Amino acid sequence: MADVLKTTVYLDAADYRRLKALARARRCAPAQLVREAVARYAADEAPPRRARSIGAGKSRRGDVSERAEELLGGLSDR
Repeated sequence: MADVLKTTVYLDAADYRRLKALARARRCAPAQLVREAVARYAADEAPPRRARSIGAGKSRRGDVSERAEELLGGLSDR
């Protein structure tokens, strides 16, 4: 486990008992189940990633899309 941080989580008694029972059944520590649950939740709730290329070609000009034919003209002649 690399770069593990310690935190405190408060659970109600019933949830804690269920967590302990699951950990016993899987023969692992309750903390491992908590880490797995948090990792799944964080992955499911993370905002979608934007492609890195979006905006990479910004020209700072507002008329590029209107002038596309003019700007690309002659490229197919090569």
